[in-house]
Amino acid sequence: MFAARLFSVRLMIRGTSAVAGVILGATLLAGCGEEAPREPRPDPSDAPSASAEPTDDPSLIVDGTASENLPYFDLVNSRLLAEGVHPGGREIIDNLVASGFDRAAMQVTPDKTSIGRDVDSLQFAVKWGEDCLIGQTSDAGYVGIVGPATGATGCLIGTTRTIDW
Repeated sequence: MFAARLFSVRLMIRGTSAVAGVILGATLLAGCGEEAPREPRPDPSDAPSASAEPTDDPSLIVDGTASENLPYFDLVNSRLLAEGVHPGGREIIDNLVASGFDRAAMQVTPDKTSIGRDVDSLQFAVKWGEDCLIGQTSDAGYVGIVGPATGATGCLIGTTRTIDW
């Protein structure tokens, strides 16, 4: 009989502890439901439109030098690469053509290795007078420079892909 009474007292204590824990937890969580006052958010319709502000983006300077056109070359390539894809040589060349550069003055390295895998890095160039706008893209990022033309080969030394599309 003593054992039965001890067992029922233990159950009562455990039950009381469990109920107390639930009440304490509910009380603590009740404070979490209130939101702190928020700062007013600007209404997107109040923002000036992008077309209302003048842009400082560089543009192609047809009669300019390679150095003067490097900012535009970099902008065109950076925008393409910012789309989150790894473009191949064709996409890069097509993007440069669509941006006003002369396809006949371009070179690009192959997209694939000799065993058919994607290359780690892709180089491309546009001959501009006696100089070249040269770009390189890889997992490390993009870089564009102005370099001297290499004589008969144009801008890039080594194997290049035929731009025949």
